[in-house]
Amino acid sequence: MINRLYRYRDGFRRVQQKTGFMGALRYSMYRLFSRRQPLPLTHGMSQPVEFYRYVYSEPFGESAQVNNNIINWVIPEFQIGSGGHLNIFRVIKKLEELGFVCRIVIDGETHFATGTEARECIREHFFPIEADVAIGREGLRPAAATFATGWDTAYTVRDYLGSGKKYYFVQDFEPDFFALGSEAIFAENTYRFGFRGITAGGWLAEKLSREYGMETSAFGFSYDHELYQPQTRRHPEKKRVFFYARPVTQRRGFELGILTLNRIYQQNPDIEFVLAGWDLSGVHLPFPCLSAGVVSLEELPDLYSQCDVALVLSLTNLSLLPLEAMACGCAVVSNHGANAEWLLDEEFVRFADPTPESLGDTILALFDNPTELAALKQRGLEFARSTNWEDEVDKIASIIRSDIG
Repeated sequence: MINRLYRYRDGFRRVQQKTGFMGALRYSMYRLFSRRQPLPLTHGMSQPVEFYRYVYSEPFGESAQVNNNIINWVIPEFQIGSGGHLNIFRVIKKLEELGFVCRIVIDGETHFATGTEARECIREHFFPIEADVAIGREGLRPAAATFATGWDTAYTVRDYLGSGKKYYFVQDFEPDFFALGSEAIFAENTYRFGFRGITAGGWLAEKLSREYGMETSAFGFSYDHELYQPQTRRHPEKKRVFFYARPVTQRRGFELGILTLNRIYQQNPDIEFVLAGWDLSGVHLPFPCLSAGVVSLEELPDLYSQCDVALVLSLTNLSLLPLEAMACGCAVVSNHGANAEWLLDEEFVRFADPTPESLGDTILALFDNPTELAALKQRGLEFARSTNWEDEVDKIASIIRSDIG
């Protein structure tokens, strides 16, 4: 029974990463009501050639010499709250402010009925972009540049003939999202398509250049300065640790984090824990905590501000969470690794080995030294405030201008 539950969990994660929430829902229904051996992917195993046909090189569109300031963005399906899409739409909005014309094409299956519906969703829940939105690769039109934004969209951009320069907006090393198998290889192969990589941070830029010979340029991270600010601490006498607890996103180290919190609880039961990122109502936790579930962006600043330390685990590339937490006056403890240390520094963050003992003891040591903890919070706040998205998007705009004239 336990093994079947683990297989279901792993299958659900793979389907959600590949096809989004609706695909994962169909997978769950199949598991519940089919008497046959469940498939790891809704269509991938029953119709593998059709499901993965995009891997074949099948050029489409008319070849054209394009001399304009129009940029195509080919994106995968998205849901409200998607962090990766938030970054994409933020860059699009700021490029528009710099004079570029952007178009968005949603590649693959989507729950949106029309491009207009998707555009309204982006404008309401992400940023008020001007870009038109189309559904399906048929919506691509000739442009001076086209961006792939995920490994499966890279196949569409590879085959599209109507683009000048082709870019790859890389936010993480996506082969690591899968167990070693076909999909990991399909993702890895996209780094050899000859696109210029615009990467989230120097770790990815260096890795893709060194291992795949990709031409890369990096941009850094920042945060929403108007949203993320320190809020009033209602119970400053309480000692609290925040943990981004999202078991469906394996690279955020849910199990490692829970073991770390349990170790802290065993050593000091007076420390309180605040968890957010996913509904954990079906998860047994052997320590008391506030499990806030999925929290809106507007609620996050207050949540961070009520905590002393944020445990942020990044097993692939960093998320924006460290900067957002520091901007709210919360100290950050993270795992060692080049994937985290390209942005974070021991001056304003505490690093530990990725073990419950090392992470837990690092957090406990901060609570044992209130002066050091207060200084770390202040240095983290100052570093966060030194960053801004305008400078980072200016880097991307300069690259595009130099390439397309």
